[in-house]
Amino acid sequence: MTTITRRGETVQINGDLPAIGSVAPDFKLTRKDLSDVSLADYAGMRKVLSIVPSLDTPTCAMSARQFNQRAAALENTVVLNISADLPFAMARFCEIEGIEAVEALSMMRDRRFATDYGILQVDGPMAGLTARAVLVLDTHDVVVYRDLVPEIRQEPDYDAALTALEAAG
Repeated sequence: MTTITRRGETVQINGDLPAIGSVAPDFKLTRKDLSDVSLADYAGMRKVLSIVPSLDTPTCAMSARQFNQRAAALENTVVLNISADLPFAMARFCEIEGIEAVEALSMMRDRRFATDYGILQVDGPMAGLTARAVLVLDTHDVVVYRDLVPEIRQEPDYDAALTALEAAG
């Protein structure tokens, strides 16, 4: 198993992020309006998967804000903020924070996303939630960048993710 840390304490996660060059696993996630989506709903677009444990934490909220600011002008790109939060809470957060360039998606109906992407925390106080990670997918859903943030309280490397996104065409 892969490990990360939370406040310096080791936390195990269930696997590994999809490899660079592999096709990302499909998913079923829920939008704020309670409709379900899959990768096919974003066909032909570049995708940034910003995976966070919960928007109701300072670091996760900062990630959503940062990607919202940095992604607003990107063409043919969708930024998906994926968490275990309920769609109702995600909608409130996005409204209060003015998050418009990032789409919040919930694992409410299907937790396989976390296991399929190898980011489910299996022990520690946040067991059952995801680790913090960023994946960049090209227009064919091929993984061109991946970052499993080693300390759950750290922000991801936004610049590296956006550089990979630009290189993905």
